[in-house]
Amino acid sequence: MTEKLSTEARRRQRLRYSLKQKGNGRLRLSVFRSGKHIYAQVIDDRAGRTLAAASSLEKPMREELKTGADKGAAAAVGKLVAERALAAGVTAVVFDRGPYLYHGRVKALADAAREGGLSF
Repeated sequence: MTEKLSTEARRRQRLRYSLKQKGNGRLRLSVFRSGKHIYAQVIDDRAGRTLAAASSLEKPMREELKTGADKGAAAAVGKLVAERALAAGVTAVVFDRGPYLYHGRVKALADAAREGGLSF
């Protein structure tokens, strides 16, 4: 007997399947958004490794930002994860927004990552 998945879980599953089909083996830029902070990481699914990560919880970010839960914090995290990914030799990724809609903080992070040099 199968369990009924929540709307969030179904959205995440549907998006992850789509990324695997269209990603052509590219690395994945995954976003997690909580009520107080935002996190981003570049993941190599084949090797099961995280190549670059950034969050609004890091000490320089906490000192610089007023809060970790606004568009400014998301843009700063996007720029930082792009810098770290480029340092690791990553230029092209697929954007995994998870169960979140492409709006607000998630969109701000994606735009900042693009400006930082990542292409997706």
